[in-house]
Amino acid sequence: MRKAMMASVFLLLTAQLLSSCDTRSESSGIIQDAHSDSSHVAARKGYWKQTFDQQLELLGHRNWILVVDKAFPLQSAAGMTYINTGDSLLPVLRYVTGQLKKSRHVKPIVFLDRELNYLPEAGIPGLDEFRKASGELLKDFPVKTLLHDSVFGQLDQASRLFSVLVLKTDQVIPYSSVFLQLDCAYWDADREAAMRKRMLEEK
Repeated sequence: MRKAMMASVFLLLTAQLLSSCDTRSESSGIIQDAHSDSSHVAARKGYWKQTFDQQLELLGHRNWILVVDKAFPLQSAAGMTYINTGDSLLPVLRYVTGQLKKSRHVKPIVFLDRELNYLPEAGIPGLDEFRKASGELLKDFPVKTLLHDSVFGQLDQASRLFSVLVLKTDQVIPYSSVFLQLDCAYWDADREAAMRKRMLEEK
């Protein structure tokens, strides 16, 4: 009996020791490997919103927010931070655009892949519904289209100096990623141009 009790105590202590050596840190639902690059974060479904809200407070003019499909590549640029939302693209986009509408410091310029308009509906389930729903979510923002490879060129340049936040989703519709370039919400290009003109006139 005593040997059995000692064996049970030993197993209990071993389990506690192993659990204390787990290299993952968990805070507010965000799970991050302590040995991984800090720019790659995995989030349990739903908890990514808290991380996004924290990041949004830090982001500003010339930063980017990307809401991307499942096949969007993991890039090595130091300025890119990835959050795996574990969610569908439209709910993520709905939350992101909603938070941006409430933001006092930034507003987005939206870029979409031009290829999305030329995809055949046959063989791509949910394509028509996605086009309509995403169009409704983005109707209050300026929207531009670019060829897919052109977007990567812009991101490559931006990530050298400015942070790019990538929200990875479970979307499996090609060319459905949404790229949001942040601009200042309390200043605009017209007032900037007028100020620069006055500066030149005073020289």
